[in-house]
Amino acid sequence: MRLFVAVNPPADVVADLTTQVARLRIGAAAAAGTNVRLADPAHAHLTLAFLGDVEEARLVEVESSLGLAAQWFRESRDAAPRLRLGGGGRFGENRFTILWVDVRGEVEAIATLARLIRSRLRSARLPYDEKPFRAHLTIARPGDRMAETDIEADRVTLDGYLGPEWPAAELLLMRSHPGPRPRYDRLAAWPL
Repeated sequence: MRLFVAVNPPADVVADLTTQVARLRIGAAAAAGTNVRLADPAHAHLTLAFLGDVEEARLVEVESSLGLAAQWFRESRDAAPRLRLGGGGRFGENRFTILWVDVRGEVEAIATLARLIRSRLRSARLPYDEKPFRAHLTIARPGDRMAETDIEADRVTLDGYLGPEWPAAELLLMRSHPGPRPRYDRLAAWPL
C-alpha cells in the first residue's frame, strides 16, 4: 500500500485557491488544452510525511504511530493550528517543474507535527521519505509544457495571494493509487 500523512484544507479554502489558479497563466493554459497537470482540487492536501509502499500487515503499526503523534501534539496545544494558503513557489526544473502555494499562519506548529510523525515512524522502524519538510500545497506539474517565464510570472502573482484562514483540525492517513487519474482513500483520521 502506498501511504502518506496529510492535513486537508476545507472546501471553501480549496474553492478560493481554485479561483486564484484559474486566473493564473497556468490556469489559462489548462483551459486552452495544454497538459499542465493541474492538481485536482478534490485531492488538495498538505503532505506531512510520505511513507511510500508499506506492507498491509504493518498498517496497525502505522496507525498506532500516527495516533500517538496526534495525541501528543493535541495535548501540547490549546487549539488546532490556524493556517492560510498564500504566496507561492516552485520545485524542480524543466520537465520536473512543480508550482505550489505556500502555507502561512502557524506553520511552525505544522512543522512540529511533521517532526513528531516522522519520529514515531522512525521509532516503529516504518519507512518514510526523509526529505526536509516544507509546508506547501501543489497547484500544478507543468514540467516543460509551459514557458519558464510564464511559470515564474505565476509564482510572482501567487506572492500577492492570501486565502482564508482555517484550523488544521484533523490528521489523515491516506492511501494513494497513482496513475493517469490518481485516487486517494482515507484510511484513518485523528483530531488535532
